[in-house]
Amino acid sequence: MSRFFATLGQTRHSFDSLSQVMACASPRRSGDELAGLAAQNDEQRVAARRVLADLPLAVFLDEPLVPYESDEVTRLICDSHDAGAFAPVASFTIGEFRDWLLSYAADSAALARLAPGLTPEMVAAVSKLMRNQDLIAVASKARVVTAFRTTIGLQGRLASRLQPNHPTDDPTGIAASTLDGLLFGMGDAVIGINPATDSVAASTTLLHLLDEVRERFAIPTQSCVLTHVTNSIQAIEQGAPVDLVFQSIAGTEAANAGFGVSLSILAEARDAALSLKRGTVGDNVMYFETGQGAALSADAHHGLDQQTVEARAYGVARAFSPLLVNTVVGFIGPEYLYDSKQIIRAGLEDHFCGKLLGVPMGVDVCYTNHAEADQDDMDALATLLAVAGVNFLIGVPGADDVMLNYQSLSYHDILGLRHQLGLRPAPEFESWLDRMGMVDSAGRLAPPEPLVRRLLTSEAGR
Repeated sequence: MSRFFATLGQTRHSFDSLSQVMACASPRRSGDELAGLAAQNDEQRVAARRVLADLPLAVFLDEPLVPYESDEVTRLICDSHDAGAFAPVASFTIGEFRDWLLSYAADSAALARLAPGLTPEMVAAVSKLMRNQDLIAVASKARVVTAFRTTIGLQGRLASRLQPNHPTDDPTGIAASTLDGLLFGMGDAVIGINPATDSVAASTTLLHLLDEVRERFAIPTQSCVLTHVTNSIQAIEQGAPVDLVFQSIAGTEAANAGFGVSLSILAEARDAALSLKRGTVGDNVMYFETGQGAALSADAHHGLDQQTVEARAYGVARAFSPLLVNTVVGFIGPEYLYDSKQIIRAGLEDHFCGKLLGVPMGVDVCYTNHAEADQDDMDALATLLAVAGVNFLIGVPGADDVMLNYQSLSYHDILGLRHQLGLRPAPEFESWLDRMGMVDSAGRLAPPEPLVRRLLTSEAGR
């Protein structure tokens, strides 16, 4: 007889394993249905949540969802667990943990102390018991601050990644998109390009381009070309100006192998980037991207629901002290997140789980053109995330990435959130905007035409 069961009315609902409880307790999403893991109906989903709420939080320390012997991510999670940090909540059930997180006692300092004691499975489990408003309320209390040339994650700040992608990596097109973003006050988290070709030579060309722009205007920010981590290592060896090393990661060893990476390769890359000593206010040199459905699409999910596997990716990220981590929440497509309701929920879950684990979370608020979503839905998610204290958001020209063929936020969308919610850029970048005469006395960006003239005048005087 299963030890995981709940009776609702006259119906007894039994679950074969802890991983099945987790999957059935998840809000409905197309990826779990595609994998055959989702609850069969809402009543079974409620039963699974009741079972989950009564389980001890420590159950995940005793029963790894992916075997320790066969998965290096599980070994990382287990071996790095901080029992001392976990002690204050060690006696809680998952339901009691939810209640504590929503209490006044769980303030920013308490959450920061607790983070090393939490495992990804713990935060994934408690998120399944929360409404969207609960996820926002708790995440807004969790501050994760990192730094390289700018300081990201401070209270009252909203940073941005300026994403000037181009379908042919044309330097003129990239430079124009970069200038456009700077005029909207974007780029304090990173100026980051997804290269159209995955070669060391192409990446090095783009790295030099971004570094020249940064130095020419004395911009306190960091650049990144989002090429494969092994390309970044080679570029560093060749003397390229690498600020941040990028890599897409997932929550299992097999899924990471599908990306062509391992924990040892990530460690090698971090050491290489640290050796350059290019940071001025900090030494967080890694940038990771994740997304629900990545492990399932690689058939490397070990029978876990996609949100739990996603949380495990944040366990990987945490080990390398990154400057930035973001979930590309709607990028994989409707096979995994069917519509705006699922995309919005996933974005709030990912941000919540990452922040509780001590990861500096941002979100690419995005969708593909064949998903049941539109730009109004992205406006809603971006606003919810800004209220929840997201570290950074991603902006592309006109909200339309012409290289990757998906829809994101525009530069003015993020600027609008800053103005509406009283949020400011990273402090070092804000000071630069002020020195360049790009903001008024209230910290708002001035009209664009005078800004262009000021930038061109500044350039002509150099």
